[in-house]
Amino acid sequence: MRRFATLDELAAVVGQEFARSASVLVDQTRIDAFARATDDHQWIHVDPARAASSPFGTTIAHGFLTLSLLAPMTYSAFSVEGVRMGLNYGVNRVRFPAPVPAGSVLSARFKLLAFERIESGAQLVIEATIEREGSTRPVCVAEQVVRQYT
Repeated sequence: MRRFATLDELAAVVGQEFARSASVLVDQTRIDAFARATDDHQWIHVDPARAASSPFGTTIAHGFLTLSLLAPMTYSAFSVEGVRMGLNYGVNRVRFPAPVPAGSVLSARFKLLAFERIESGAQLVIEATIEREGSTRPVCVAEQVVRQYT
């Protein structure tokens, strides 16, 4: 966990990779729970027997499940003292270059692309690259827009 004393200290790392998250296990239980929560029960995610004959050889996580893991990954990667609230403001761009087979262990690297002062805080554009242990290709690359309020 990287801790910044102030938003100004965070602003100093624009253009740099500045943090890495803790690891997250994406097992079948998590995939099934996401399917129930989103009502997305496509067989490639929830039917291990059928998925065994797919090109992946097993079930894979939903892309949006992978994207949703950015929240806990971000919380584990960095914090800014004096920030009373952080909000997900949106996503500029998202890509899923590789699948996430059930049982994968993921973590994210964060690069601060932009920092803009707003009333009562700052707006950040952060490139998040989610990687799967044992793979050379990222499983998700997203530009997340975050607002931090002091």
